Amino acid sequence: MRLTRFTDLALRVLMRLAVESTELPTTREVAATMEVPYTHTAKVVARLQHLGLVEARRGRGGGLALTPAGRAASVGGLVRDLEGDGDVVDCDGTVPCPLRGACVLRGALRRAQEAFFAALDPLTVDALVAAPTGPLLLGISGGNRSGSEGPATEGRMAD
Repeated sequence: MRLTRFTDLALRVLMRLAVESTELPTTREVAATMEVPYTHTAKVVARLQHLGLVEARRGRGGGLALTPAGRAASVGGLVRDLEGDGDVVDCDGTVPCPLRGACVLRGALRRAQEAFFAALDPLTVDALVAAPTGPLLLGISGGNRSGSEGPATEGRMAD
């Protein structure tokens, strides 16, 4: 199974926020750190907010923060929510497959997809950033930036 770019980015945003200790990064900062377009990151952040996993604060001291639900979220559950539960193959598409009524492959692929999700179910966002990943991610993201940005952090927005 292959994850969409949206799901991949959502998992990376959650991981990035899970290692943040004091500063609340903005969506623009997260996008820049991950070297992905701001517009894509903004869409991902909006979806994560809707799911209750990320909180965006506006104004002075604003930025993005992972919620307790975000920290404890099951990776399998997240992937299900973000990818949807559709079949791996589209047997009923615009030109339906002539084998769909008696196909063994469709059921096997569905079971394989469920096994994929099940393997991710026990893994939480917090577990994703345990050592050695968390310290490495912290180094890549700039870690605790307090004091390094000076007065430019005043009036921060969550954008």
